[in-house]
Amino acid sequence: MEYSTEEKLEWIIYFIYEFGKKYDLTMKQAFGYLQRFKGIDFIDAHTQSFRTMVDELSQYCRRMGGVL
Repeated sequence: MEYSTEEKLEWIIYFIYEFGKKYDLTMKQAFGYLQRFKGIDFIDAHTQSFRTMVDELSQYCRRMGGVL
């Protein structure tokens, strides 16, 4: 299934929000962290459940040097 650009952007924004919520970060902080540790690329390449993705996103960023 192919997603539209708008759907992908909504998906990415929601994951940034959920990631920030989990780690008590603002949207700006969460975005900066995810951008720095390639989390945005990871989100864009995967389409799983939100709960699973937030956990996998955290693990991916740790592998890329993040500490959250």
